[in-house]
Amino acid sequence: MSGLTLTVHRATNQIGGNCIELATADGRVLLDVGRPLDAPKEAKDLLPETLDLSRPVDGVLISHPHQDHYGLLDELPASWPVYSGVSAGKLMHMTASIFGTAPVRDYRHWSGGESIEVGPFRITPHLTDHSAFDAYMLLIEAAEKRVLYSGDFRRHGRKSALVDRLMSEPPPDVDVLLMEGTNLGSDKPTKSERDLEEDFVVLFNETPGRVFTCWSAQNIDRTVTLYRAAVKSGRTLVIDLYTAEVLELLADAGKLPRAGWNNVKVVITRSFARLYEMKGRKAFVERMAAHGISAAALAQNPGKWVVMIRPSLIRDFVSKGVVPTAGDAWSYSQWRGYLDQPDGMTLKAWFDQGGSRPVHLHTSGHASTADLKAFAAAISPTALIPIHGVAWDGDRAGFDNVVRLTDGEPLTIS
Repeated sequence: MSGLTLTVHRATNQIGGNCIELATADGRVLLDVGRPLDAPKEAKDLLPETLDLSRPVDGVLISHPHQDHYGLLDELPASWPVYSGVSAGKLMHMTASIFGTAPVRDYRHWSGGESIEVGPFRITPHLTDHSAFDAYMLLIEAAEKRVLYSGDFRRHGRKSALVDRLMSEPPPDVDVLLMEGTNLGSDKPTKSERDLEEDFVVLFNETPGRVFTCWSAQNIDRTVTLYRAAVKSGRTLVIDLYTAEVLELLADAGKLPRAGWNNVKVVITRSFARLYEMKGRKAFVERMAAHGISAAALAQNPGKWVVMIRPSLIRDFVSKGVVPTAGDAWSYSQWRGYLDQPDGMTLKAWFDQGGSRPVHLHTSGHASTADLKAFAAAISPTALIPIHGVAWDGDRAGFDNVVRLTDGEPLTIS
């Protein structure tokens, strides 16, 4: 093998499940090893068939802590070292230890903007704007070639300045840009988190009862948005134990809302408390009790609360008299398509039964089509390799130097 060879084992024509290899004669690295979004929960042996497990890998580089980018780590040889951001490693370890088996290896970490050597590769991580916390774009240099991997990104979150800065001072002479295209061909909302915050303020102020909101605990931008909106409208944000632990885990990473702050309470439900005790986390539950609130309290003073909701909380809420009413509103602050899946249908049926007003307030974790085009133009690569999207074979106007690959097809970067 001479030069640098790129193989997208999975992700040329689907969203998520990224698994990308860069190889020289002296070594190779993987960019993410994601679980396909459409894989059944119990499915195993999901690694792409074209990925050779018999040869060593110098590093598995995890761009950010979403399952569709790291969810198949447990299927890789234990000898392959794994790299990520510090906070991303903490989140992956915590999630696995609560909801699945603990990771079988320790994570090696990088710091944004600081290059590291991984075998024959020079890796420079660039912190980026995404709905996942501690997400990175990765510049990989080897065999006198330069590859920029976008990971997942956007330009309308609370860290949009990071992307704007990279676009204004792009790395020079990029041979290949591996760029996601999640929102191509879609109408997903891409308003700013700050605009979304004001939308929530309006909702909180015009709703006489509680506002139940469903969002991902690891979408820290959204937690900040909801916290700030709650403060502005004189309400208290009520989070569950898992969200409370996520925020505590990231306390050193920035000034993020968490248990103990004004306008934040942790609801201690029986099922979640039992799960935490089973996982050896009883001390955390006891510590959170100092900042906690019982589910029963949410049935009182309804205009005071913004309540995190997920299907696993419904039974405990109902047992304490917390049921939706016509005075309440509920907002599904995730991709609308999830409402057609079992968990989403469960939530919708619960609120429909109580006559609560539905208000879908959300903005995508991924860049708009216009921002994808602007980013590609700013980087100006010799070749643009489309990944992480399903509409790349449609209208590609505005994208230059596109080289289309199929899964498992090697490309020698010359």
